[in-house]
Amino acid sequence: MTASLATVAYIGATILFILSLGGLSNPETARRGNLFGMLGMGIAVVATILGPRVTAIGVPYIVGALVVGGAIGLIAAKKVQMTQMPELVALMHSLVGLAACLVGFSSYVDTSVAYTGAEKVIHEVEIYIGILIGAVTFSGSIVAFGKLSGKIGGKPLLLPARHLLNLAALLVVLWYGREFVLAPDVNAGMTPLIVMTVISLLFGIHMVMAIGGADMPVVVSMLNSYSGWAAAATGFMLSNDLLIVTGALVGSSGAILSYIMCRAMNRNFISVIAGGFGGGAPAPKAAGAAAEPQGEVQPVSAAETAELLREAKSVIIVPGYGMAVAQAQHTVYEITKLLREKGVNVRFAIHPVAGRMPGHMNVLLAEAKVPYDIVMEMDEINEDFPEADVSMVIGANDIVNPAAQDDPSSPIAGMPVLEVWKARTSIVMKRSMASGYAGVDNPLFYKDNNRMLFGDAKKMLDEVLGALKA
Repeated sequence: MTASLATVAYIGATILFILSLGGLSNPETARRGNLFGMLGMGIAVVATILGPRVTAIGVPYIVGALVVGGAIGLIAAKKVQMTQMPELVALMHSLVGLAACLVGFSSYVDTSVAYTGAEKVIHEVEIYIGILIGAVTFSGSIVAFGKLSGKIGGKPLLLPARHLLNLAALLVVLWYGREFVLAPDVNAGMTPLIVMTVISLLFGIHMVMAIGGADMPVVVSMLNSYSGWAAAATGFMLSNDLLIVTGALVGSSGAILSYIMCRAMNRNFISVIAGGFGGGAPAPKAAGAAAEPQGEVQPVSAAETAELLREAKSVIIVPGYGMAVAQAQHTVYEITKLLREKGVNVRFAIHPVAGRMPGHMNVLLAEAKVPYDIVMEMDEINEDFPEADVSMVIGANDIVNPAAQDDPSSPIAGMPVLEVWKARTSIVMKRSMASGYAGVDNPLFYKDNNRMLFGDAKKMLDEVLGALKA
């Protein structure tokens, strides 16, 4: 394949990637967006292998790597459960960061192309920044994987003077960057490059370890952005225009999504990076602070829940991570289908940070074939709760916590939440009275119009479905 034809293929792949992002912005076009993305990547890989920069000697190695990587991907797609998708995404981000580091070191020791003058400085700056971003992405994503999979606790690790440590690390990285660029040869430049890589790896670990469990959806989005910039940096190192464009698309879209997620939690990006939110059990309140939730919990049975749903004209369902863990989405769809056949107006309310990653609930509901037109975003449906007869919360907690509006001293004060308590009757499905991922008590459980349906979501929903059919 000539250089011109490879360039044309890259342009086509770029257009497909843009169309893919556009398709993924809406559930109804998401499948088409995925197809565009896969087609674009296929074209990009073929154009690279057959392009003028890959020699015949290198083709077998590339094909072998593709076979091994593709096999691992197929196995993961078959075995990984939907509840494990957040940690899988984090793990994939770590591989992008690792690739950027390896390409950076390889590009630096490669003497096949001689750079001089300003061109040499620019190339070495690209390498330095690329490895820095890649190392932070790699180690940070590994820690995120551990937190999301439960291998590392969600409690933030807040070191004394951690911000001063981060500032000191930045100054050291800048100093060694100067030493790297001024190094007379590869051997002299390798020491500052390795020191910077180690510091970047430690910073990635420290950064994500300091972030509490409640902020993990934002962390996943943030690492997605980092992986994009790492890919773009790799593109600069390899002089590959498609990698630069693709990385910039992923990096910028991830940054925008991170902003949206932060706004949905009434947080700013800096406060997320600073860490500390979602550190497990809430700290004792100081004197004069708002009182703990008071009142009696009113349990409800599956049969009583079915009766409330049967008599309702309008039902709003709020899915959460508990639904994902119990794999209850298919039963939820059966209940929804049955109620709609009886003339009940059933809709779903999705909070932007429900679950453990952006769009987690949307994917689960789409898997269960819930119609897209009844799955509503928070801003679209929040005003409709006062008119709903029943609001049913399945395994969600922090995103339906009225303390965000009523308690200025709450850690989640000001966070936009789904106002399920405004429905005539709210039903919360939980295994126990434990607090949510943010470690904050929920006054919703004690409200007069709230009922608690305790137990495994799948088991209890099966009982509700059976009672509705009886």
